[in-house]
Amino acid sequence: MPNRAYASIWVRDFNEMNMLTHFEHFLATLPLTSTPPAFTGMTVRALDFAETPLEEYDLRGHLPTPEEIVKLTKEHCSSDVCFEIAARWDLWIRDRETSSWKKQPEHLEISCYGPDYDQGVCAESGHFMADLGFEHLFTGHAGLLSGDAERVAEPQHPEEARFLMWMSQPQNLREYQEKTRENIQKLMGWMRAVEEALPVERFRLWSEGEENFEARLDEILDLR
Repeated sequence: MPNRAYASIWVRDFNEMNMLTHFEHFLATLPLTSTPPAFTGMTVRALDFAETPLEEYDLRGHLPTPEEIVKLTKEHCSSDVCFEIAARWDLWIRDRETSSWKKQPEHLEISCYGPDYDQGVCAESGHFMADLGFEHLFTGHAGLLSGDAERVAEPQHPEEARFLMWMSQPQNLREYQEKTRENIQKLMGWMRAVEEALPVERFRLWSEGEENFEARLDEILDLR
């Protein structure tokens, strides 16, 4: 399975009393898709991930605001709950069949962890954690966007070989860099919006495949 990328955000003095206020402000920062539905679902959990969800909401037939979403959670608000939001945001995707680029809605999964949920998982994962989608949407494939030809991975099967052959054309590689950079800029712009909306203590961008995901993003942004 392809590696995934994440964002973890910790908020100063986060507690049960201000949890929903911060949650609403956080949801208001999401760079949601311009194609409805933007929010597609919400799950409310208690105690830990092994427990059956308390509530599950299908939001696809609605156009809820962050305020309306938070209203659904109020009766369940406590220090040991987790709110999971399924949303969508627009990213550049390369179609493998046509080799063309399309900006299209991609899944964005948001979790808000109460201070005592799952034995304090927020200490490691953040008070808010976002599953951003596939790592390669921000880092590219095979090390192509590293700026170092020696770091480009050898193809492991014919599809990878065809991809690398396509990217051997300077104009195709340049477009790949530009679209990937736009995805990164959207992510970074969102993190700036979060820092403006909340008393952020710190945030961390990380992924399953990169030892230092943030450094890779900076490296790609600096490529010319």
